[in-house]
Amino acid sequence: MSSGTGSGDNSGFVDPGIVKTPNISEPWSVEKVLATLSPAAPAEGTESPVPYFHILERLKTNKREGWRRFGIERGESISDHMYRMSLMTMLCPPTLAPKLDLFKCMKMCLVHDMAESIVGDITPVDGVAKPEKSRREAETMDYISKNLLGKVYGGMAGAEIREIWQEYEDSKTLDSHFVHDLDKMELLTQMVEYEKRADKALDLGEFAYVATRIVLPEIKKWAEEVLKERDEFWGAKAHVHGEAGVDGGVKEDKLHQQEAYYNKEGA
Repeated sequence: MSSGTGSGDNSGFVDPGIVKTPNISEPWSVEKVLATLSPAAPAEGTESPVPYFHILERLKTNKREGWRRFGIERGESISDHMYRMSLMTMLCPPTLAPKLDLFKCMKMCLVHDMAESIVGDITPVDGVAKPEKSRREAETMDYISKNLLGKVYGGMAGAEIREIWQEYEDSKTLDSHFVHDLDKMELLTQMVEYEKRADKALDLGEFAYVATRIVLPEIKKWAEEVLKERDEFWGAKAHVHGEAGVDGGVKEDKLHQQEAYYNKEGA
């Protein structure tokens, strides 16, 4: 099969691998986002899981937006982030593992950001109020679990996905605390990897703030190891310590935005 259409020959070819997050007018709604999907939104109310499979592609094409502010345009996708989190559950320390439902935790890792397939990745600095962010995500999960999956195999899978997502959002169980900690641990790991690849030309230290919101001792130990690795990499060169807040070089307004964002977890 010829690949000439992608060689810049001005034939009108549009790269199908580039999917932009649409700008939606207020008030935001799932319907408004679906109206922008090309060539069309997935079929609703069917007994097939295929329309749901199609909406999942948006987790592959939607990027984690926090990195874009630092010029990382081709960084990790939402699904990249969730996939590594799910693999982290398999290395749960033996002092913690017996207390958890690790199979459910793996599922929770894979669905906790599922709403971002429609909502997009809203970061602490985007200016979207916490209640509004929660409304958008809950509306999206209702759309996925009912409109796309409500008639698939009796709706059981959709109901389970919605229930697990809600458990993560409520953040009241040990399983959800573990997954919230993995969410932050994965971010810390990615932060250091980007910095190393940029060879000290990029300081992402403000993201290290999330280390202060990790609650389980076993995951705190992982985070301490990654931050130690980061300090050894930077050496004597000055760099931001987000885990130290304003004293570590984080701007006060940015710190307030981070605190407001993560307080939704109650952790």
